[in-house]
Amino acid sequence: MLKVAAAIIEDEEGRLLIARRKPGKSQAGLWEFPGGKLEPGESPAECLRRELREEMAIDIAPYESFGENVHDYGNVTICLIAWRAKWRPGTIRLTDHDEYRWARPSELASFEWAPADIPFVDKLVRETVG
Repeated sequence: MLKVAAAIIEDEEGRLLIARRKPGKSQAGLWEFPGGKLEPGESPAECLRRELREEMAIDIAPYESFGENVHDYGNVTICLIAWRAKWRPGTIRLTDHDEYRWARPSELASFEWAPADIPFVDKLVRETVG
């Protein structure tokens, strides 16, 4: 099983950073919370700081686990480990994605998500409504 970390990055206005997988990548065209594969011996928080520097050229401050979701994509099973993180302002430069957006939790359901991310989207939406 592949361990992957995802960052739920919140800005000062309560919006969340989401990114769309670019053509040629697995899950191309689908939205996700950015992150990446854990290296051996690496914690999810360390992974997210490294991956966000590599994939978006930004620094974040992971601060709290948000949960895990195991998803079988057929050719690979992943354990997606989500962490909440604070945005540290900077200029986003994309490498693994073709678009990013800042979205309010109430807007998340209007995007087409990578299947492994959907339980986290649902949890965030539930938090906002009650």
